[in-house]
Amino acid sequence: MIPVEMIHIGMISQALPSLLLAVFLPLTAASAAPAGCGAGAPLSTTLTLRHGDVTRVFGLHLPAGYDARHPARLVLAFHSWGGDEREFLGEPGVVAESSRRGYILVAPRGLGSGPPDDNKNSWTFRGSATGVIGEGNDRTPVCDLSVTPDYRYRSCRRRGTAANACSWTQCQDDDVAFVAALVAHLEQTLCVDPRHVYAVGGFNGGMFIWELGEDARTAPLLRAIASIIGLPHRGDLRPPGRSTRLPVLLITGNADTEVPPGAWDDPRFTTSSDQRYTPASLGVERVYYSGATAIIRRWAEAAGCPTAGQERPFEVGYAQADCRSYCPADGPRWPPVLDCRAPMGHEYGFDWSWKLVFDFFDRS
Repeated sequence: MIPVEMIHIGMISQALPSLLLAVFLPLTAASAAPAGCGAGAPLSTTLTLRHGDVTRVFGLHLPAGYDARHPARLVLAFHSWGGDEREFLGEPGVVAESSRRGYILVAPRGLGSGPPDDNKNSWTFRGSATGVIGEGNDRTPVCDLSVTPDYRYRSCRRRGTAANACSWTQCQDDDVAFVAALVAHLEQTLCVDPRHVYAVGGFNGGMFIWELGEDARTAPLLRAIASIIGLPHRGDLRPPGRSTRLPVLLITGNADTEVPPGAWDDPRFTTSSDQRYTPASLGVERVYYSGATAIIRRWAEAAGCPTAGQERPFEVGYAQADCRSYCPADGPRWPPVLDCRAPMGHEYGFDWSWKLVFDFFDRS
């Protein structure tokens, strides 16, 4: 793959609502077009990619006016636990907004629903398949084993990956490596601007977003990321997997009992064994996640922002979202680490959150 820093291309494929905020450079005679430009658009909206020993599936939506001669921005959308590509592509408002803004929308499908697991589709991130965080004698379970059901996938049992019954995602494939391969494939087959590749996910997909941002194989490929109701497991507070800033937007629900953000400016908060919650679909369980402030502070520190004191309010234009940041805005660019919380439960709030995600991408 051509390194991002070597590419000097990009033309907008259709009019965007915020032209002065989009950073695109026109193609010139001295700049080579991306490899996929000029190729015909795929006839199907559900496509496959062989990765290792597994056939991976992804859904595709091209924006209105897609022109294979003009590089377009690309967003990868990762579904929740048990979902699939229809979680995004089946939402008319999601597809319409992506199209209106000129983004190619690709929604990959996680693994699990087919053999050998025959379980819920999932994305694997640190601690989710092993059931533990840490190394050696410092390893701790990511759930309370005394009450949490055993979700272990057959693939994790067969490989011996799961250290305990807290394991809850697939072990068939390396999801990070798959995403890196998928980006390379899309850049070879579609007219994608490699300087404008983004990723967003919800719940399990939102947790996986942090993994993509923290892994050195995928962090350099992404211009910005957004996680909706998704936090890392408790104890996993890694910084971005590259030396330059990687803008991140976190959207959480203050009434979310499955992945609660905690109080503002409380880095010690975590879902813990004294916080019992009962998701209607799962029964009683206790799974441990980081609080929002802890991971936001870690990424703000990596971005060079002062984290002493409190996050400062930042107006994004949506009444549902209370957004704050330790980082300042840079002209038309929004703060590179933005923490938004809403009075909602474990839900997407697509009617406003999807627009907020694209506002963030447009301004990063």
